Amino acid sequence: MTTVAPAPVVATLRAALPADRVVDDPDVLASYAHDDAEWAPWELPAAVVRPTDAEQCRAVVRACLEHRTPLVPRGAGTGLSGGANATAGSVVVSVEQMTRIHEIDPAERLAVVEPGIVNDDLRAECARRGLWYPPDPASSPWSTIGGNVATNAGGVCCVKYGVTRDYVLGVQVVNGLGELVRLGRRTAKGVAGLDLAGLMVGSEGTLGLITEVTVKLRPARAPEHTVAGYFANIVDAGRAVAAITAAGLTPSALELVDRTCLEAVDAWKNMGLAAEADVILLGRSDAPGAAGLAEADEMIAHFEAAGATFSARAETADEADALFAARRLAYPALERLGPVLTEDVCVPRAAVPEMLARIQETGRRFDTTIANLAHAGDGNLHPLLITPVGDEPARERAQAAFHRIIADALELGGTVTGEHGVGLLKRDGLAAEQTPENLAMQRAVKAALDPHGILNPGKIL
Repeated sequence: MTTVAPAPVVATLRAALPADRVVDDPDVLASYAHDDAEWAPWELPAAVVRPTDAEQCRAVVRACLEHRTPLVPRGAGTGLSGGANATAGSVVVSVEQMTRIHEIDPAERLAVVEPGIVNDDLRAECARRGLWYPPDPASSPWSTIGGNVATNAGGVCCVKYGVTRDYVLGVQVVNGLGELVRLGRRTAKGVAGLDLAGLMVGSEGTLGLITEVTVKLRPARAPEHTVAGYFANIVDAGRAVAAITAAGLTPSALELVDRTCLEAVDAWKNMGLAAEADVILLGRSDAPGAAGLAEADEMIAHFEAAGATFSARAETADEADALFAARRLAYPALERLGPVLTEDVCVPRAAVPEMLARIQETGRRFDTTIANLAHAGDGNLHPLLITPVGDEPARERAQAAFHRIIADALELGGTVTGEHGVGLLKRDGLAAEQTPENLAMQRAVKAALDPHGILNPGKIL
């Protein structure tokens, strides 16, 4: 067997780091070479590095600078846009072993954590202290805080409480010059200088390698009131969403799950939901006391006015949790059916019914099965395009449908990505959404912070 000499950067990394931090075994490299984005291109990196602290991260960046080697940051690899996909000969930096919680401060309501900590693990530690970290993407049992920051992740409760950017107070990063710098603040307020910490949120590793994150926390909430509405078609459900928005309600969650998703979950977990509805809207209110019950009842009234075939408030916490469990299980259930190309366009909430209708028409036009999940309350839709394994014509039709959905979202005044990021899959969409002047400004920022172009090149811009 021919032995291939390691890339020069690998020798430099091994000289700078403990021996077990650097891996170049081809089988291991392949497992770190891409995220969960279907059909996003990737190539084998030269090495995977698994640092355990910020100084090791700085050493990796400096080695990559020395050899002008691309560096690809990676959290848990749960991304859906190709943002963590490797290029040939690059170095993938996995923060999976940087999982420490340095501090949870109940008085200041903040936490200081390393980027590899899993979202749900942080939320659990905060809950033990009567505190709450709101951003809760569907991947929260697996995705990392660093990855959430990189993509500005949202989640179920973002309709009322916002996305990751709303909770990041500060970050520590290694910039494109190999400097370890702190950005942001710990105080509740602060407007000194440009918001460089905010700039890192959603930058997908193209501006710096995140080594620490300071997030703000909220007090723990009282139990939520959960409501469900069953609909005969997706457009009626969309009208209910638009009506709730027009009425000025701000539920703590408003989620849509269609029949294709329900059937997949039933086939996997035998929950029996598809027998009762073609589309389910799930709403929650965490308003205190009687106000929460009133808000829940008002959501039910809007469900019924939009044509719900059934609507009710969950009687027990177990019943409520089961309904939202179906929402979270939908994506992995659909993956069992074949490759899933995932959209996350976002449109104005008043345009949700029209966008859902267009998605249905796109599925028919391109002969593609499209399941629908949505953070419907804020207009963030997740059409999931499903294809049979190995069916090349079906893949081509699905990709055409993917681009049609992006075009429709833009036509309705929306955006190409609400929370998954641009990565590789949405670069053309970003160019269609934003002006050349806007894109030039972003490239200028990238050039200033990463003058040698080593940080996740080829992503976003």
